[in-house]
Parts: sequence; structure tokens; C-alpha cells
Amino acid sequence: MLRRRVERLIGAVVADRWETWQFSAAINNQTSRGRRFKRMGDGSLIAFPWVTIYNEEYIEIGSDTMIGPYCALSAGMMPGQRCVTSPVVRIGDRCLIGRGSGIVGHLAIDIGNDVWTGHHVYITDQNHGYGDVHRPISQQTQPERPVSIGDGSWLGTGTVVLPGALIGRHVAVGANSVVTGSLPDYSVAVGAPARVIRQYSADSGWSPAAEFSS
Repeated sequence: MLRRRVERLIGAVVADRWETWQFSAAINNQTSRGRRFKRMGDGSLIAFPWVTIYNEEYIEIGSDTMIGPYCALSAGMMPGQRCVTSPVVRIGDRCLIGRGSGIVGHLAIDIGNDVWTGHHVYITDQNHGYGDVHRPISQQTQPERPVSIGDGSWLGTGTVVLPGALIGRHVAVGANSVVTGSLPDYSVAVGAPARVIRQYSADSGWSPAAEFSS
């Protein structure tokens, strides 16, 4: 009985201190790590613990944006790499990036204001070449295409956004979708690859997309 009481007491103390440490270790524009970023606005933070963060000088984060714990955020393929564009990754104001997500930019990833995501969302602007069957895929070119996510959009848990994806404003993307192309403003898209199933117009409000209406 005494051992169990001691274990519960120690567990409670560790849990309480862990929450305190998570907050204290977060990155914001007042910390030395936060000042490495090309820009990090007031009220923004990257929660601790994180997975990978590097080449911050090519990353801009707006104001009042929160990036959840266990996230990866990087520009380029390795620390210290010189990138050809700046910023490589731009995240707007009042965004919320869910726990365990990854944003890996090489050329241009632009995330607008008020964009929220669920957990474990992955966004990248670089793919892997596979055309030459005589060479390992890891040794082939890695084509890059800009990615854009418009203001006010929502990406459901597990969404993957691939190079060349252009997501409009106020777009809802269903969980576990794979976005490879363009999604218009004021639409709902699901699937792999993601397809529009609903869209808003001033005349008819929200209605099924043409290909899904009967």
C-alpha cells in the first residue's frame, strides 16, 4: 500500500511538472530559438516536444499561431542547407497545426491566415522521381512544385498535401484525404485523390458538386 501511494504521488508530481516544462520549453519570438526564424509573430508558439525543426531562417510564422507538439517543421533537406527561395515556408496568422503534423518545404509552401488542421497532417512541396527503373528512387531527381492553402481552410486528421496542391479559401478537406491538385474556394473535398463533393455559390448556397449530384 505504501509503495502504491508513493508511486501515485511521484506520478502526480511528474505529470504536473511535465505540463509546466512543456509550456516553458515552447518556442516563441521571445526565445533564442524563436529569434532564428525569418519571422515569428507575437502570440505564436511551437509546442514542446517537437520532432524536427531546422533552417528556421527560411520559415515565417504569423501572429497568434500555434503549432502542436510532436510536429516537424523544416526548409530544405538538411540543417544548414542554402535554399533558393525565401521564405520557403510561410504560415499565416491565427493558424492551428495539429499534433504530430509535418510541414516540409523545399521551394514554396504558403499557408494562409486562419488555417486549422487536425492531427498528423503532412504537407510537402517535393516528391520523388521514379522514371528511371535502373536507378534507386532515392538517387533520382526530386521534383518540386509550390503548395498553397487559402485563408480559413480546414484539413482533417491524416490529410496529405502533395506538391502542386492549390487549396482555395474556406475549403474543408476530409480526414485521410490526399490533395494532389486544385480545390476551389468554398468547397468540401474528400478521398485519395481528394475530389470536391460540395461547393458553395451565392445563388444556391451549399450544394453537391455536379459529378456527385443525381
